[in-house]
Amino acid sequence: MLSLLLLIPFGGALLLALWPGNPAKGRMRTITLVVLGLQLAWSLVVLARFDPGNSAMQLQESLPWVGSLGLSYKLGIDGLSLPLVLINSALTLVSAICTRDIDKRPRFYFALLMVISGAVNGAFLAENLLLFFLFYELELIPLWALISIWGGTNRAYAATKFLIFTAVSGMLILGAFLGLALFTGTVDFSLTPITSEQLSMGSQLLLLGALLIGFGIKVPLFPFHNWLPDAHTQASTPVSVLLAGVLLKLGTYGLLRFCLGLFPEAWAQLAPALAIWAAISVLFGSLAAIAQKDMKRMVAYSSVGHMGYILLAAAAATPVAMLGAVFQMVSHGLISALLFLLVGIVYRKTGTRDLAVLHGLLNPERGLPFTGTLMILGVMASAGMPGMAGFISEFMVFRGSISAFPVATLLSMVGSGLTAVYFLLLVNRAFFGRLAVTAITDPVVHGRLDVNLAAVAPRETIPAMALAIGVVGIGLLPAGLGRLSEAATTAMAQLPALAAALHGVALTSGGLG
Repeated sequence: MLSLLLLIPFGGALLLALWPGNPAKGRMRTITLVVLGLQLAWSLVVLARFDPGNSAMQLQESLPWVGSLGLSYKLGIDGLSLPLVLINSALTLVSAICTRDIDKRPRFYFALLMVISGAVNGAFLAENLLLFFLFYELELIPLWALISIWGGTNRAYAATKFLIFTAVSGMLILGAFLGLALFTGTVDFSLTPITSEQLSMGSQLLLLGALLIGFGIKVPLFPFHNWLPDAHTQASTPVSVLLAGVLLKLGTYGLLRFCLGLFPEAWAQLAPALAIWAAISVLFGSLAAIAQKDMKRMVAYSSVGHMGYILLAAAAATPVAMLGAVFQMVSHGLISALLFLLVGIVYRKTGTRDLAVLHGLLNPERGLPFTGTLMILGVMASAGMPGMAGFISEFMVFRGSISAFPVATLLSMVGSGLTAVYFLLLVNRAFFGRLAVTAITDPVVHGRLDVNLAAVAPRETIPAMALAIGVVGIGLLPAGLGRLSEAATTAMAQLPALAAALHGVALTSGGLG
């Protein structure tokens, strides 16, 4: 069951690589869409076979590989990983659908998309630490290539920065995993919580610190966020969809699965500091977004803030907060993908993303009224408007965290309010007022008020509409996702308090149980 989630995309990439001759771009795109459609369909089959009431790993597969190194091919899925596998399958398909202007090396481009999708599935399904690391690193070079080959004018700089930051992330994660084997004197790399009986608290804190920085770079959290705005600005729209919607979730998944899951006692000790870190990241991301003039950089900085909510929820480690973390990962994936798609449409039709240049795009006759309508829906969802996915996610995170860390939670709520501020600035500047797409010094002489923007074809808006339906659907009917993940997240929430109770660790905050 689970191996097919790897074999389908990897097999599709191999099929494209071995396809004879020089096939047309359209044929390669069609093959990619068929393969990714099969991957999404099989993800739904896995969903149908999944028992949401069981908190343990399900549909497990295990084969020995390199026993002397502790590396085994062991896959499993639970309520934490299944929603992320589904979102990966859906958004990779959306990225391929939105790819229409690739004239340079299309065979390589579409093969890389499928390799990334398969690697991400492998990382979410891996039950062996070294196997997770292999898949975690496997997506690094393909994403670097997607930015450096098909990116914007400053793509080499952005791709190199991305490569350096994420390479350091991988080194820290591998170092922590190998350190775990060194300190415990075993080559067992299974997903087993480490307690003070096996490892001293000092050693646990050292390894946990390395993992926190490693995954903090990937999330990214302040101050390790610097690579993200440049990567998004230079990446093409489909790559930005994949980066924000899927790849950042490798970092947040790592925080929950490996940081909290492997070191629950040490996590309990660091929880107050982690809550403060989360609040700082939320506020920084929001304030930095307010200062942006480029629409894409504004949406990129918003991710820094919204990922901070997940760290806050994990620090609190209450059942409601942990479930809210899963909701936040899913909702951010859909909302950020929607916003990047719409920003891409605006850029294609106007040639700019500058908020000082764009005005009046909601003009019903000569502007982009439907794109503007979807943009307003997207920013409302990101700002936590009731009835949409962003609201239920943030509400659950705040509700589950406020008893444990009231100050950090209130500061994060301020950051949530700032989301409305910067997205209101975006919508007001770009979509309201008189239609213009050049900087206006004299509205009559220099403003192009007679602009007639090219109509947006339905094929360009259908993926955005599908994402918008998902955003509203989760907001109005959250019970499905809740049932899917509740058992697993509740079990994870018990780890810090359970470890403390068994080994006499005094929790430093009042809500971790």
